Amino acid sequence: WFPALEVLDVSGTGLAELGAELLALPRLHTLLAKNNRLGGPGSLPKGLGQAPLGRSLRVLNLSGNRFAEVPPALLGLRGLQSLSLGGNRLHGIPPDIQELRSLEFLYLGGNFITSIPPELANLPSLSYLVLCDNKIQSIPPQLAQLHSLRSLSLHNNLLTYLPREILNLVHLEELSLRGNPLVVRFVRDLTYNPPSLQELAGRTIKTRNVPYAPSDLPENLVRYLSLASNCPNPKCGGVYFDSCVRQIKFVDFCGKYRIPLMHYLCSPECSSPCSSASQSSTSQSESDSEDEASVAARRMQKVLLG
Repeated sequence: WFPALEVLDVSGTGLAELGAELLALPRLHTLLAKNNRLGGPGSLPKGLGQAPLGRSLRVLNLSGNRFAEVPPALLGLRGLQSLSLGGNRLHGIPPDIQELRSLEFLYLGGNFITSIPPELANLPSLSYLVLCDNKIQSIPPQLAQLHSLRSLSLHNNLLTYLPREILNLVHLEELSLRGNPLVVRFVRDLTYNPPSLQELAGRTIKTRNVPYAPSDLPENLVRYLSLASNCPNPKCGGVYFDSCVRQIKFVDFCGKYRIPLMHYLCSPECSSPCSSASQSSTSQSESDSEDEASVAARRMQKVLLG
């Protein structure tokens, strides 16, 4: 055969199995076999992990095949750095995936995966994790241990929340969450109706202290101006009437609890240091520091909305 062969591409050839001849390729480091009919019994040669190929193989692409589970034989490829099994029929990720200690790139998008095993966090070199287009409903907090992770693709799943530990992924550069219920809800909650011309005029009168007397304006406008609410952001000093932005603020209660309170800002731009100037009972430490929920929300807003 070809004992010096290093790269083999048999993609799109209709293969239903890879023959034992592969085991005689001691220098093969890249095997591309995507878009075939692999997935049935005997699709992969026996003894794959024990053969010289098990030590030499670095890149394996089996996307677009018919695997219903991650083949156990692959878990013996201890030198594997890149594994692609996208567009198959996988329903789960085996906990033994943690045996692939050299893995840097893992692509499992376009399957039927419903959960992520915590053991996935035991891959010390994993930098790119693609789990998009699945049916994943939650993220295990252990993923925060993936300190090498640079890119995490979770778009088009069923996520309704993220664990707070996700904020510990300080080296994360890309986080894709579009097409999840949590993003739909988050964007909906951020919806902000621009102020009407009447509100803009009222804001101008109030913020610039334009003098007026009840005899100068119709009664309904005088009443409207009396309904102005001060923006709780001390750096703003603005007012609002009908157009405002909802935000949750966590407030210390009795020195032991942090309770969520809804308050309103005059514009999305005011969603930074949000201690209310009107709450004289607010503690100094609370006024001077942003709560963790606000930090997380702004970070998530930046990630989701660019």
